Amino acid sequence: DKQPLYDILEQAIILFQQELKNSERAIDYLKQRGLSGEIAKRLNIGYAPDGWNFLGGKLGTSPEQKTSLSKKGLIIEKDDGKNYDRFRDRIMFPIADQRGRIIGFGGRVIDKGEPKYLNSPENSVFHKVYELYGLYQAKQALRTIERIIVVEGYMDVVALSQFEVTNAVATLGTATTRTHLQRLFRLAPEIVFCFDGDRAGRDAAWKAMQVAMPEMQDGRQLGFLFLPQGEDPDTVVRAEGAEGIRERIEQAMPLDQFLFETLTARVDMTRMDGKARLVSLARPLIDSMPECALRQLMRDRLSSLTGVRVESSSDATGSDTRRRPKRREVAPGQLSPMAGAISLLLQNPSLASRLERPEVIGNLKVQGAEHLQQIAERAAADPEITTARLVEGFRESNVHGYMEMLASHPHYLKEQVTQKHFEDTLAKLEELQNDERRLLLLVKARQHPLQPEEKQELLSLLDRKRAHMEVK
Repeated sequence: DKQPLYDILEQAIILFQQELKNSERAIDYLKQRGLSGEIAKRLNIGYAPDGWNFLGGKLGTSPEQKTSLSKKGLIIEKDDGKNYDRFRDRIMFPIADQRGRIIGFGGRVIDKGEPKYLNSPENSVFHKVYELYGLYQAKQALRTIERIIVVEGYMDVVALSQFEVTNAVATLGTATTRTHLQRLFRLAPEIVFCFDGDRAGRDAAWKAMQVAMPEMQDGRQLGFLFLPQGEDPDTVVRAEGAEGIRERIEQAMPLDQFLFETLTARVDMTRMDGKARLVSLARPLIDSMPECALRQLMRDRLSSLTGVRVESSSDATGSDTRRRPKRREVAPGQLSPMAGAISLLLQNPSLASRLERPEVIGNLKVQGAEHLQQIAERAAADPEITTARLVEGFRESNVHGYMEMLASHPHYLKEQVTQKHFEDTLAKLEELQNDERRLLLLVKARQHPLQPEEKQELLSLLDRKRAHMEVK
């Protein structure tokens, strides 16, 4: 039951907000940063006082509350049984999920200290690989979102919001993931990354571009805004106002320009081998995109730059991509039964230890069963395992991106029916497997007599199908 975790987080943010009102030091810091009381209230910003037992003393008055505080990482338990607050003397930024529930915090140190930002640890309701600070507020502020700006820090989101630029989000101390991008592209057709113009900013932009290219379907746009060195969205919006930052965003560098400008700077375009090198650098990146008009246009641009006709890597090796069966696309909200089961288990690892018939998963032999079994085994062995850690277990496999997508796929299920839906999905998979086996044995029986054990298996499967139909 995750509700106690949500409850303890709600109580924590109320206490942090009260502490902010009572702390002249914290208020002075926010004023120095140019933040108004109105924006602090709108975004539920608070303050964790400089003490070792503020939350523990206020909210950890029972074993159950202490457990909730510990699970959420608000307090840290020591080996001797004592505990202390994780967040001390920090401005607190609450992180909300898509339903507006507080799921974690980011704490910004007031004075000099390390780390500058401290985030809640991963747990059963907080997964950094697909949560974004400011996303819920953006959805609340805008009926239709045409463009989302991805910035680097909480203060950037807050400063832009204060100037009514309410479509900015920030990752939670992690690099942008495909799961982040999938969530954002469901909401808006255009994403603009905003980075510092120095080498570190360019490198971060390049990594973000590599992650984004497999998501670049027709109708989607990607831009890159590089601010002057030493500047960030916070300082720019205060110096130039909302119109100034919006004008910069309008002039953001499109994906193709950023890609080719970056790569052509690495090679000598006056030489034939330099142009050949450009093809070898650019083609794998372009090929990572799904087949679409944008992909073809970028191939054409590469051909124009080099003077040679550029095909995909697979075409160049002689494989006939036209004969490949197309992978069936899954419409939003729809997954195959196996994908649905994996997605539910990734998002709710505790399901693995609450099954009425745990043997069902182990008996499945259909495609994808090995992944479901791997997730179930890890989740059953570690009750505290998180979605992020389960996905990370596939980091070196070719299904890692697919697992990231399933981990953030929306199911629109109430918590109280998730368990039943998962078990119903497993039952459906079991029935599909039985149907396939029954048909195989029937076909085999028409060709030659079955072995005694095969006859017995077929009779059992027929009885099971009959009973299933009677129930229906």
